[in-house]
Amino acid sequence: MGVLRNLLLAIVPASWAESMERDSRGWKLVCPCGHTRSIWEIGGIRWKAYGEPRKLLRCPGCGRLRWHRTIWRPEG
Repeated sequence: MGVLRNLLLAIVPASWAESMERDSRGWKLVCPCGHTRSIWEIGGIRWKAYGEPRKLLRCPGCGRLRWHRTIWRPEG
């Protein structure tokens, strides 16, 4: 996933790329075990988004395939 993200960031204006990174770092994936990581950390982009979808992912914390909640929790 990181390859597609890097390609996209290479073709958009620098101000958009910075905004994409800032927004993506604010969106967190939360496993039921409590492990949290940002969309940006897993190689994704979530920019100018709303809603809180669920994603089926393997958790690096517990090692299980589980549904992760997507929540907005900006860093700061």
